Amino acid sequence: MLELGVKTLLAYLLGSLIGSLVLGRLRGVDIREQGSGNAGGTNALRTQGWKFALGVVLIDVGKALLAVGLLPGLDLPLVGIDPAVERSWLAVGCAAAVVAGHVYPVWYEFRGGKGAATLIGAVAVLAPAALLPVAVVWLATVMLTGFVGLGTMLATATLPAYFALAAPGSAALLVFGVAMAAFVAYTHRANIERMRAGNENRARRLWLLRPR
Repeated sequence: MLELGVKTLLAYLLGSLIGSLVLGRLRGVDIREQGSGNAGGTNALRTQGWKFALGVVLIDVGKALLAVGLLPGLDLPLVGIDPAVERSWLAVGCAAAVVAGHVYPVWYEFRGGKGAATLIGAVAVLAPAALLPVAVVWLATVMLTGFVGLGTMLATATLPAYFALAAPGSAALLVFGVAMAAFVAYTHRANIERMRAGNENRARRLWLLRPR
Protein backbone atom coordinates (compact mmCIF):
# COMPACT_ATOMS: atom_id res chain seq x y z
CA MET A 1 0.00 0.00 0.00
CA LEU A 2 3.06 2.26 0.01
CA GLU A 3 2.44 3.35 -3.58
CA LEU A 4 -1.18 4.24 -2.88
CA GLY A 5 -0.30 6.24 0.22
CA VAL A 6 2.61 8.14 -1.31
CA LYS A 7 0.87 9.01 -4.55
CA THR A 8 -2.38 10.15 -2.95
CA LEU A 9 -0.32 12.29 -0.56
CA LEU A 10 1.56 13.84 -3.49
CA ALA A 11 -1.76 14.46 -5.25
CA TYR A 12 -3.09 16.19 -2.14
CA LEU A 13 0.02 18.40 -1.87
CA LEU A 14 -0.26 19.27 -5.55
CA GLY A 15 -3.91 20.14 -5.04
CA SER A 16 -2.90 22.46 -2.22
CA LEU A 17 -1.29 24.82 -4.75
CA ILE A 18 -4.26 27.18 -5.19
CA GLY A 19 -4.23 29.16 -8.43
CA SER A 20 -5.91 32.26 -7.04
CA LEU A 21 -3.59 32.41 -4.04
CA VAL A 22 -0.43 31.80 -6.07
CA LEU A 23 -1.35 34.51 -8.58
CA GLY A 24 -2.77 36.70 -5.83
CA ARG A 25 0.56 36.70 -4.03
CA LEU A 26 2.21 37.95 -7.22
CA ARG A 27 -0.41 40.71 -7.43
CA GLY A 28 -0.33 41.46 -3.72
CA VAL A 29 -3.94 40.47 -3.01
CA ASP A 30 -5.70 37.69 -1.14
CA ILE A 31 -9.11 37.09 -2.72
CA ARG A 32 -10.22 35.27 0.42
CA GLU A 33 -10.54 38.77 1.86
CA GLN A 34 -12.63 40.01 -1.05
CA GLY A 35 -16.03 39.25 -2.58
CA SER A 36 -17.46 35.97 -1.30
CA GLY A 37 -14.20 35.13 0.48
CA ASN A 38 -13.72 31.99 -1.59
CA ALA A 39 -10.42 31.18 -3.29
CA GLY A 40 -12.02 29.75 -6.42
CA GLY A 41 -12.37 30.89 -10.01
CA THR A 42 -15.81 32.53 -9.66
CA ASN A 43 -14.68 34.88 -6.91
CA ALA A 44 -11.44 35.51 -8.82
CA LEU A 45 -13.48 36.59 -11.83
CA ARG A 46 -15.75 38.88 -9.82
CA THR A 47 -12.97 40.56 -7.88
CA GLN A 48 -9.92 40.49 -10.17
CA GLY A 49 -11.20 40.24 -13.75
CA TRP A 50 -11.21 37.61 -16.47
CA LYS A 51 -7.47 37.48 -17.16
CA PHE A 52 -6.69 36.72 -13.54
CA ALA A 53 -9.55 34.20 -13.40
CA LEU A 54 -8.31 32.47 -16.54
CA GLY A 55 -4.89 31.99 -14.97
CA VAL A 56 -6.55 30.62 -11.85
CA VAL A 57 -8.57 28.08 -13.82
CA LEU A 58 -5.53 26.98 -15.84
CA ILE A 59 -3.58 26.28 -12.66
CA ASP A 60 -6.44 24.58 -10.85
CA VAL A 61 -7.34 22.37 -13.81
CA GLY A 62 -3.71 21.75 -14.74
CA LYS A 63 -2.71 20.41 -11.32
CA ALA A 64 -5.50 17.84 -11.56
CA LEU A 65 -4.32 16.80 -15.02
CA LEU A 66 -0.87 16.19 -13.55
CA ALA A 67 -2.11 14.44 -10.41
CA VAL A 68 -4.47 12.05 -12.20
CA GLY A 69 -2.75 11.75 -15.56
CA LEU A 70 0.85 11.44 -14.39
CA LEU A 71 1.10 10.25 -10.78
CA PRO A 72 -0.66 6.85 -11.04
CA GLY A 73 1.77 5.58 -13.68
CA LEU A 74 4.88 7.23 -12.30
CA ASP A 75 7.61 4.85 -11.13
CA LEU A 76 8.88 6.68 -8.06
CA PRO A 77 12.22 5.82 -6.42
CA LEU A 78 11.83 3.66 -3.28
CA VAL A 79 8.10 3.32 -4.06
CA GLY A 80 7.90 1.58 -7.43
CA ILE A 81 4.77 0.08 -8.96
CA ASP A 82 2.78 -2.18 -6.64
CA PRO A 83 0.96 -4.86 -8.68
CA ALA A 84 -1.48 -5.34 -5.80
CA VAL A 85 -2.85 -1.83 -6.25
CA GLU A 86 -5.54 -1.68 -8.93
CA ARG A 87 -4.82 1.20 -11.32
CA SER A 88 -8.44 2.40 -11.48
CA TRP A 89 -8.63 2.81 -7.70
CA LEU A 90 -5.23 4.50 -7.62
CA ALA A 91 -6.39 6.97 -10.26
CA VAL A 92 -9.60 7.88 -8.44
CA GLY A 93 -7.67 8.04 -5.18
CA CYS A 94 -5.32 10.62 -6.70
CA ALA A 95 -8.32 12.44 -8.19
CA ALA A 96 -10.11 12.66 -4.84
CA ALA A 97 -6.89 13.72 -3.11
CA VAL A 98 -6.13 16.57 -5.52
CA VAL A 99 -9.68 17.90 -5.13
CA ALA A 100 -9.44 17.63 -1.34
CA GLY A 101 -6.11 19.45 -1.45
CA HIS A 102 -7.71 22.30 -3.38
CA VAL A 103 -10.48 22.67 -0.80
CA TYR A 104 -8.27 22.17 2.27
CA PRO A 105 -4.77 23.30 1.21
CA VAL A 106 -2.06 22.61 3.73
CA TRP A 107 -0.03 25.54 2.35
CA TYR A 108 -2.84 28.07 2.98
CA GLU A 109 -4.26 27.34 6.43
CA PHE A 110 -6.67 24.78 4.92
CA ARG A 111 -8.74 27.58 3.35
CA GLY A 112 -9.06 26.94 -0.37
CA GLY A 113 -11.69 26.88 -3.09
CA LYS A 114 -14.74 24.69 -3.62
CA GLY A 115 -13.10 22.12 -5.88
CA ALA A 116 -15.06 22.54 -9.12
CA ALA A 117 -12.24 23.47 -11.53
CA THR A 118 -9.90 20.87 -10.07
CA LEU A 119 -12.63 18.25 -10.34
CA ILE A 120 -13.07 19.13 -14.02
CA GLY A 121 -9.37 18.46 -14.60
CA ALA A 122 -9.62 15.12 -12.81
CA VAL A 123 -12.68 14.03 -14.81
CA ALA A 124 -10.95 15.11 -18.03
CA VAL A 125 -8.41 12.36 -17.37
CA LEU A 126 -10.66 9.70 -15.82
CA ALA A 127 -13.58 9.93 -18.25
CA PRO A 128 -13.35 12.86 -20.69
CA ALA A 129 -16.70 12.00 -22.32
CA ALA A 130 -18.40 12.76 -19.00
CA LEU A 131 -17.52 16.44 -19.41
CA LEU A 132 -20.22 16.87 -22.06
CA PRO A 133 -23.25 16.07 -19.86
CA VAL A 134 -21.60 17.95 -16.99
CA ALA A 135 -21.23 21.06 -19.17
CA VAL A 136 -24.78 20.77 -20.53
CA VAL A 137 -26.32 20.50 -17.06
CA TRP A 138 -24.20 23.36 -15.71
CA LEU A 139 -25.01 25.69 -18.60
CA ALA A 140 -28.72 24.84 -18.60
CA THR A 141 -29.00 25.44 -14.86
CA VAL A 142 -27.18 28.78 -14.97
CA MET A 143 -29.17 29.96 -17.98
CA LEU A 144 -32.46 29.06 -16.28
CA THR A 145 -31.67 30.22 -12.73
CA GLY A 146 -28.58 32.41 -12.85
CA PHE A 147 -27.04 30.49 -9.95
CA VAL A 148 -23.49 29.34 -10.72
CA GLY A 149 -23.23 27.37 -7.47
CA LEU A 150 -26.46 25.49 -8.15
CA GLY A 151 -25.24 24.72 -11.66
CA THR A 152 -22.00 23.35 -10.26
CA MET A 153 -23.77 21.12 -7.74
CA LEU A 154 -26.25 19.73 -10.25
CA ALA A 155 -23.55 19.23 -12.88
CA THR A 156 -21.43 17.28 -10.41
CA ALA A 157 -24.47 15.21 -9.45
CA THR A 158 -24.62 13.96 -13.04
CA LEU A 159 -21.29 12.17 -12.60
CA PRO A 160 -22.52 9.11 -10.66
CA ALA A 161 -25.49 8.77 -13.03
CA TYR A 162 -23.19 8.98 -16.04
CA PHE A 163 -20.72 6.47 -14.61
CA ALA A 164 -23.53 4.05 -13.72
CA LEU A 165 -24.82 4.14 -17.30
CA ALA A 166 -21.60 4.53 -19.32
CA ALA A 167 -19.20 2.52 -17.15
CA PRO A 168 -21.37 0.05 -15.19
CA GLY A 169 -18.42 -2.25 -14.57
CA SER A 170 -16.26 0.39 -12.89
CA ALA A 171 -16.94 0.46 -9.16
CA ALA A 172 -14.06 2.92 -8.73
CA LEU A 173 -15.62 5.54 -11.00
CA LEU A 174 -19.06 5.12 -9.46
CA VAL A 175 -17.73 5.51 -5.92
CA PHE A 176 -15.72 8.53 -7.05
CA GLY A 177 -18.78 10.12 -8.69
CA VAL A 178 -20.97 9.66 -5.62
CA ALA A 179 -18.25 10.96 -3.29
CA MET A 180 -17.57 14.03 -5.43
CA ALA A 181 -21.28 14.86 -5.79
CA ALA A 182 -21.63 14.82 -2.00
CA PHE A 183 -18.36 16.67 -1.43
CA VAL A 184 -19.14 19.48 -3.89
CA ALA A 185 -22.60 19.90 -2.36
CA TYR A 186 -20.89 20.23 1.03
CA THR A 187 -18.37 22.80 -0.21
CA HIS A 188 -21.28 24.83 -1.62
CA ARG A 189 -23.28 24.79 1.62
CA ALA A 190 -22.88 28.57 1.98
CA ASN A 191 -24.34 29.01 -1.52
CA ILE A 192 -27.30 26.87 -0.49
CA GLU A 193 -27.90 29.04 2.55
CA ARG A 194 -27.69 32.24 0.48
CA MET A 195 -30.11 30.84 -2.10
CA ARG A 196 -32.54 29.95 0.68
CA ALA A 197 -32.15 33.46 2.10
CA GLY A 198 -32.64 35.03 -1.34
CA ASN A 199 -29.33 36.90 -1.46
CA GLU A 200 -27.17 34.66 -3.66
CA ASN A 201 -25.43 36.42 -6.55
CA ARG A 202 -26.54 35.50 -10.07
CA ALA A 203 -24.63 35.39 -13.36
CA ARG A 204 -26.85 37.94 -15.05
CA ARG A 205 -25.12 37.69 -18.44
CA LEU A 206 -25.98 33.99 -18.66
CA TRP A 207 -29.33 34.14 -16.88
CA LEU A 208 -31.91 34.04 -19.66
CA LEU A 209 -34.96 34.15 -17.39
CA ARG A 210 -33.90 37.20 -15.41
CA PRO A 211 -36.53 39.87 -14.72
CA ARG A 212 -36.60 42.54 -17.41
